Amino acid sequence: MSDVLLTIPEIDRRIAAIRENLRELIEQAAAFSGAADEERTSERIAEQEEELERLTKQRDALAKGKA
Repeated sequence: MSDVLLTIPEIDRRIAAIRENLRELIEQAAAFSGAADEERTSERIAEQEEELERLTKQRDALAKGKA
């Protein structure tokens, strides 16, 4: 994802969307069978978790700057 500066509300919306994506991916992982499906789902979960961490850090940094 780009390094465009976002506002805290924009970051919060993206975090909420990623959390929803993660919830859906985890549900899909439970329903899927087969190594290829599991690997693909695991990769998508890892990508979403990385983005969640990045956005959370960005939001925290912005919040500290406003304190």
